[in-house]
Amino acid sequence: APFDGVGLDTRLPGVETLTTGRPLFFDSMQQLADAYPGIPLDAEVGARAFLPLIASGRPVGSAILGFDRSRSFSSEERAVLTALAGLIAHAMEKAQRYDSEAALARGLQQALLPRRLSAHPQVETAGRYLPGTQGMEVGGDWYDVVEAGDGLALVIGDVQGHGVQAAATMGQLRSAVRAFALGDRPPDEVMSGTNHLLIDLDPGQFASCCYLRLDPASGLVRVARAGHPPPLIRTPDGRTRVWDIPGGVVLGVDPHAQYPVAELQLEPDSILALYTDGLVERPGVDIDDGIAALRVALAKAGGPAARPGGGGLGGVADRLTATARHAADRPDDIALLLAARRAKPGRHP
Repeated sequence: APFDGVGLDTRLPGVETLTTGRPLFFDSMQQLADAYPGIPLDAEVGARAFLPLIASGRPVGSAILGFDRSRSFSSEERAVLTALAGLIAHAMEKAQRYDSEAALARGLQQALLPRRLSAHPQVETAGRYLPGTQGMEVGGDWYDVVEAGDGLALVIGDVQGHGVQAAATMGQLRSAVRAFALGDRPPDEVMSGTNHLLIDLDPGQFASCCYLRLDPASGLVRVARAGHPPPLIRTPDGRTRVWDIPGGVVLGVDPHAQYPVAELQLEPDSILALYTDGLVERPGVDIDDGIAALRVALAKAGGPAARPGGGGLGGVADRLTATARHAADRPDDIALLLAARRAKPGRHP
């Protein structure tokens, strides 16, 4: 508090070492008082070292070291303390850059995730995203719902890595998939086209993805998968199962990769669940066990509350992500996308 608002022209040792870039050493408090008459002293005895914090050739602050007794600073000690100040300054600069990059990555991701999902009178959708709590906190998970001809395309993906690069790559892939979907391209062509785009961009990253094309009128679902966890299905009677479909390798690895298409007839009031591995994968736990636990949770959460007037799919999505949302330690980000086909057209958020 005593330093807050102090001008850089004030004659104080902490200010002078900041503006001049020279370290100042005082063997005793009396020596400090003699050099700066009238300076308020925080102790009657001791020694002080005022060190400039210089990073990338510019001052970023001052470090003041206090000793509880008088001492004589040798030339070796002065060199060590000055070097220590350089390390502190470098750490501060890295922390500031980290904060700036983290803020940029979070802004990128929030801007790239869909604010509103495309709607259809016979389909209700809900999406959730949770950032990780370690490191940069921002990853490359994304989801989207896009109008595709007279149906809807549902997509979820996960770009490897975290930070600004992962968020930027995610945005490029999301835009590519959206463009293919708007053209109502078949799922295998969407996957192949996005795969070639990622290889051409060559960001040094790969991505998993699952793309579904749903015809609300007939209930026909066609899906292609690229190294992504399989979808889950909950039927109206409460049974859940893993839709174990064939798939190709992750995007961005093999330019000749093939992505076979599987088909399913989705009953009215059934729920499709797409998710990223952050929701089902834990250190030391097999991912199949995590998927099985999600199946159980979907069976419990997708009952009457999933029907119109009972909270809708938004409530189901909240219940499926509740444990992860309240966890203090999330090593990976999480994306979840739910879709339910209704027997009759209705109004859903």
